[in-house]
Amino acid sequence: MNWTPELEDLRERQRLAREMGGADKVKRQHDAGRLTVRERLDRLVDPGSFLELGSVAGKAEYDAEGRLKTLTPSNCVMGRARIDGRPVVVIGDDFTVRGGSADANIKEKHVLAERMAQELRQPIIRIIEGSGGGGSVKTIETTGRANLPGGLTPGTLQFQYTTENLYHVPVVALGLGSVAGLGAARLASSHYSVMTKGTSAMFVAGPPVVARTGQTLSKEELGGWEIQTRSGAVDHAVDTEEEAFACARRFLSYLPSSVHEVAPRGPATDDPNRREESLFSAIPRETRKVYKMRPIIEAIVDRGSFFEMGRMFGRSIITGLARMDGLPVAVMASDPYFYGGAWTSETCQKVIRFVDLAETFHLPVIYLVDCPGFHIGLEAERAATIRHGVRAMSAVNQSTVPWCSIIVRNCFGVAGAIHQPAGRFAFRYAWLSARWGSLPLEGGIEAAYRAEIEAAPDPKAKLAEIEARLTALRAPVRTAETFWVEEIIDPRDTRPLLCEFARQAEPLRQPGPRAFGMRP
Repeated sequence: MNWTPELEDLRERQRLAREMGGADKVKRQHDAGRLTVRERLDRLVDPGSFLELGSVAGKAEYDAEGRLKTLTPSNCVMGRARIDGRPVVVIGDDFTVRGGSADANIKEKHVLAERMAQELRQPIIRIIEGSGGGGSVKTIETTGRANLPGGLTPGTLQFQYTTENLYHVPVVALGLGSVAGLGAARLASSHYSVMTKGTSAMFVAGPPVVARTGQTLSKEELGGWEIQTRSGAVDHAVDTEEEAFACARRFLSYLPSSVHEVAPRGPATDDPNRREESLFSAIPRETRKVYKMRPIIEAIVDRGSFFEMGRMFGRSIITGLARMDGLPVAVMASDPYFYGGAWTSETCQKVIRFVDLAETFHLPVIYLVDCPGFHIGLEAERAATIRHGVRAMSAVNQSTVPWCSIIVRNCFGVAGAIHQPAGRFAFRYAWLSARWGSLPLEGGIEAAYRAEIEAAPDPKAKLAEIEARLTALRAPVRTAETFWVEEIIDPRDTRPLLCEFARQAEPLRQPGPRAFGMRP
């Protein structure tokens, strides 16, 4: 006597579950240009590494004799796997079963996945398509009651883990279809999020609900990738799901598996002493002339290692992960193509989130500075730029990770002061093109020397004379004479010095949770 009947019953249930919502629903998914959840998991993780949990969870129907008739699986597929050999937790919504909504959801599967990631200290990747919250309006009739958000149900823990895991393990979220409600919250509550162009959309509530407010919009118009990447709700958008999986894998390669580790060193494939001739002429002498910062970043970091995040949001600052001599670092760099590099309220929000990411996962920060100050004017005041600015200052000052600033051109005002943490040691170098002060001379001279300029026979000539005099006085070497700046360097020496910084920082990285948790 053995357990063959029971095993056959289990295998039949697993077969039914793998059929998902049925052939017609799978075809509809494919016709819409989207993969099924099981195809997605297979392509995301290392081949053969997925160990499913809850494989037969769902809603079963039985005949009068108690024999299984049908099984509608839960629309959540989850388990453990490996990505590039690293253990991870993966969880995906199955849109072929009730459109990924809570009507076919078993909340405990979501809770277990999030809890497992936190307690096993493993990254979690969420593949999101649907709502996954309290269900549709129809749920009221099918359950006989209304759902109280955050009520006394086991699923309430999902709200806790959705945000709490941000300060325990790397969280990646891939929005690969229509995402609404709690699904949208799960997508936004991540360290790195990706949407697919043309096949995904994200919103608090979808077009039918929004239409009741008088706004008739398509999914793309309401929450397409351009809307969400420009708003900062989502970090990146790609053309295909395969690209989204590649982004997830690459992002994780820069991070430790949890806050209890430090990021592993990658192969040292680039000469740490490489000197780039292009850097010597990268900054124009004309102070109003813009230049491209991204080629500078690419020239400084290990070749091909720069991984940009949040490109469409807060665009006067560039943020991303990279490697210096194989060591992972967090890179911020000003972009003079947007507001001349001035910090807008959105820029400040981007800085806060990025510095918190670096602090959470013990990544040394490199900041290439060209900041003329905060964005000014009526638009800036309406956006509470100074409020967000001092929050950014707080984030930088509260950080404890090693920090190195390279002042490549402008560094002015309060925003300029945020170029490094106050009150602790930080590495700092200035290029020959650097210029700084409490505020730029442009506009400031007219205010400070108004009486002298107006009294001159030739006001324009007097203005030019004063500007020339002050320009000579504020030369970087004048500041270096008093040791207010540590060292002025040949720009071609930047990579060797930053590689030296990364090596100095390596033994200082301290595993463990930080005093405050990262917020989305």
